[in-house]
Amino acid sequence: MTVDSVAMHMSDGIVNAPISVVFVLIAVAAVGLCAVKARNELDERTVPLAGLVAAFIFAVQMVNFPILPGVSGHLLGGALAAILVGPFTGALCIAIVLVVQALLFADGGVTALGTNITNMAVIGVAAGYGTAVLLYALVRRRTDVPVAGLGVIAFVSALIGTVCAAMGFVLQYALGGAATTSVGAVAGYMLGTHALIGVGEGLITAVTVMAVARSRPDLVYLLRGARQEIPV
Repeated sequence: MTVDSVAMHMSDGIVNAPISVVFVLIAVAAVGLCAVKARNELDERTVPLAGLVAAFIFAVQMVNFPILPGVSGHLLGGALAAILVGPFTGALCIAIVLVVQALLFADGGVTALGTNITNMAVIGVAAGYGTAVLLYALVRRRTDVPVAGLGVIAFVSALIGTVCAAMGFVLQYALGGAATTSVGAVAGYMLGTHALIGVGEGLITAVTVMAVARSRPDLVYLLRGARQEIPV
């Protein structure tokens, strides 16, 4: 198994056909649920933002940054999308990006769409947003959350979301990996590299969320209900 073959964008043939089919079904069910639930997150203000978020994630996912010799990472965007537009809308944004990348740019295999969507649009978004909600609630119990504090929350959430998405790949590989590399070796590699990738992910997410929060805090989904402007 090469470095490229264990990148977050899985290519065709990394897991066997039965497991690929299982995760296609999981992805379809998850995306369908998100499509229904997203109606409660979207209004005339947030629909344009959702489009911008999807376009931004698509653009930055095309740019890789070096992590280790022979290893590069890119933004996954799960925590970023969920914090800005909500977990269900955010998952839809990531799923749409992955479909376009696979079909038009051959970035990630077509037969691996189910696993990629499950990892990045479902696990990554759920883990990232769940972390953000928990941290935000803990901080709000003691004090108001400043923009800088929101940036820290976004950073940690993106880091955890990235690592959890990578562990989704490890689970899929354990269930039906088509290569001969041991599950332990794959898990160690994915955990180590995606912890580093998560740092880059966290920085990009934090800077973006802080920029939106400073200019339009009312558009940040995580802050809805706060009923006050975030102090700088």
